[in-house]
Amino acid sequence: MNMAIENQSTSALQQLLETQKQQYLLAPAPNYQARINKLKKIKNLLLKNQNKFVEALIADYGHRSENDTVISDILPCINNINYTIKHLKSWMKPSKRHAGLLLSPSKLSVQYQPLGVIGIIVPWNFPIMLSVGPLITAIAAGNRAMLKMSEFTPNTNQVLKTALAEIFPEDEVAVVEGEADIAAQFSALPFDHILFTGSTVVGKHVMRAAAENLTPVTLELGGKSPAIIAPDIDIDTAVERVIFGKCLNAGQICVAPDYILCPEDKVEQFVAAYQQKFTQMYPDFETNTDYGNVINDRQYSRLVNVLEDAQAKGANIICATGKAHSMSEIAASTNRKLATQLLTNVSPDMLVLQDEIFGPILPIISYKSVNDAISYVNNHDRPLALYVLSFDNQTQQQILQQTHSGGVCINDTVFHVAADDAPFGGIGPSGMGHYHGKEGFLTFSHAKTVLKSGKINTGVFVHPPYGTAIQKALMTFFLR
Repeated sequence: MNMAIENQSTSALQQLLETQKQQYLLAPAPNYQARINKLKKIKNLLLKNQNKFVEALIADYGHRSENDTVISDILPCINNINYTIKHLKSWMKPSKRHAGLLLSPSKLSVQYQPLGVIGIIVPWNFPIMLSVGPLITAIAAGNRAMLKMSEFTPNTNQVLKTALAEIFPEDEVAVVEGEADIAAQFSALPFDHILFTGSTVVGKHVMRAAAENLTPVTLELGGKSPAIIAPDIDIDTAVERVIFGKCLNAGQICVAPDYILCPEDKVEQFVAAYQQKFTQMYPDFETNTDYGNVINDRQYSRLVNVLEDAQAKGANIICATGKAHSMSEIAASTNRKLATQLLTNVSPDMLVLQDEIFGPILPIISYKSVNDAISYVNNHDRPLALYVLSFDNQTQQQILQQTHSGGVCINDTVFHVAADDAPFGGIGPSGMGHYHGKEGFLTFSHAKTVLKSGKINTGVFVHPPYGTAIQKALMTFFLR
């Protein structure tokens, strides 16, 4: 039975990993049909347990929109499976390469071999998509996997653990639970690859622990993803394209717009348009079930602290509902339901402009020219996502060419993550490596070069003794 490991010793985790590695060696190259069958089982698992996942996430959050869960957790996994099934056969085929005249008549190819056992460390914000999503890719590449789930989503973990146990033995896919100490032990295990999704701070700890075993890592982090509103775009249109990405899961998304760069003469217009659109999307906000909660008291207190710090340092705080709330009222909330808090008159010394917000707070920074906006982005850590709100092709290309980010959406936000036929990943402090689609398959595979020589062996021409006429002729021919 596939049982979660909770608050057990390091030796128990090591034993589980060793068991998976031993089982992998017994079947190190699952064939195409075996992988397809497993992917189909995962798909059926998701569809069969969809309502249970919805209910579990509502319980973990206090309230979470059913549609948020279906759209952002379940649907991406289903699409991922369908896409992977369609393309897996071509991904698995050895890639023919050219050996070149020097190595002729030998043949050269690259074979894609499963790495072995993948460690997947899962955050709390999208616990289905960010556990099952990487698992789909790991299984497609022929691996086994251990999943370390967040301690903040116990109900969801239980549903996932029970469901996976119905289709995978523990020596193929295992679910691990526990607090920070278990997470630290998990990241220190000698996996064949670790994929971590979470904060930059914790990502550094994971990478440091993995380095002890020379374990390769893919880090999906976050950071402060900007949305640049260009002078040419209508503000109502810009808000329409930005607001969903900020309100989905109450802004608790690594690629949510973290701050707005807005022309200085349009800041007030942006605030008014955001309020109007917000109330259209979430009428009767206090009782509206389409908007989710901040996940727990710890995260809510962190966000309140960010707001209090900004207010104390001179920021204007404007609620997207149009209703004024004092900081004491916000802090006293018992349901952790917080509408987008729009901040103007912000300054670099405020926490809101220093760390990733990861919640429903949206600072607005004014700028005079697009060059100023680009300079602001480039003078800070490279973000996981960058959003360009402009219909002017020249402006779009200028921002694309002069900034660095993990990914870009032009006139949209967050939806690039749902693109199956493209890599997803950060750059620098926002991440390392990438997965999704074919790039994910390659991340969880070893590209093994195979040089195959036949009965004719031209290599003897470069064997000692050196200085033969044939060697001199070869050197003359190739060194030119």
